[in-house]
Amino acid sequence: MKSIYVGNISFDTTPEQLHELFAAHGEVKSVKLVNDRYTGKPRGFAFVEMDDESADSAISATNGVEFEGRNLIVNMAKPRGVWRMRRPRQ
Repeated sequence: MKSIYVGNISFDTTPEQLHELFAAHGEVKSVKLVNDRYTGKPRGFAFVEMDDESADSAISATNGVEFEGRNLIVNMAKPRGVWRMRRPRQ
């Protein structure tokens, strides 16, 4: 099972729409749209879980594709907390 990061999503996109987009490339286990914890508004990215082979196919097929008026950024999700390990700005 692989987790796929899907970025640059329209704020109006629903989990069902993402499920349909990725289901064309294999079985989708789950779709999680990320909302701001304080406002509850969408943050413009999501995580899609698929089996390993389907995930690789889906990433190559959907990265850069226009969806809901925006070009998606699709790649393998990094483990939680890795994005925080960036060097501090100077």
